[in-house]
Amino acid sequence: MSQTRQYELVYIVSPDASEQAVAELHTQIEQIVQRFNGTLDKTENWGRRKLAYEIGHAREGTYVVETISGTGELMKEIDRRLRVIDTVIRHLTVRIDEDLRVADRLHAQRKSTQARRRTARGLPPEPQPSERRGDRDDDDSGDMGLEGAEVQR
Repeated sequence: MSQTRQYELVYIVSPDASEQAVAELHTQIEQIVQRFNGTLDKTENWGRRKLAYEIGHAREGTYVVETISGTGELMKEIDRRLRVIDTVIRHLTVRIDEDLRVADRLHAQRKSTQARRRTARGLPPEPQPSERRGDRDDDDSGDMGLEGAEVQR
């Protein structure tokens, strides 16, 4: 049996397609994932956005990002289906499980290095809440000290 991997699927739906059509497309992908014993981990509808360049007379499209756990066969089937659906302008599938594993490993290394250095300086391994940057409520740098300033026109 094939190994389960994690993929990120991004597809752009034609601006002519209704919200109902986008929902039906999502349902089709869900059914394929279930048939191949995969899991649909997360779905984000980014909404209508401008395209970087015109694709088939379309200047904008509805972007949808889905995170899917499954096999390569599952992703081949989804790719095959998305190619023949007219409302899908573009789609891209990226395997992300290896990237996530590398990021987790680097995060763990940074934490252990930080703990080792803090211990060597005689501090507790974990930073205390008062040591954290950017958590101060009394910091009012958001307004940049422009209270009462007049705008010159």
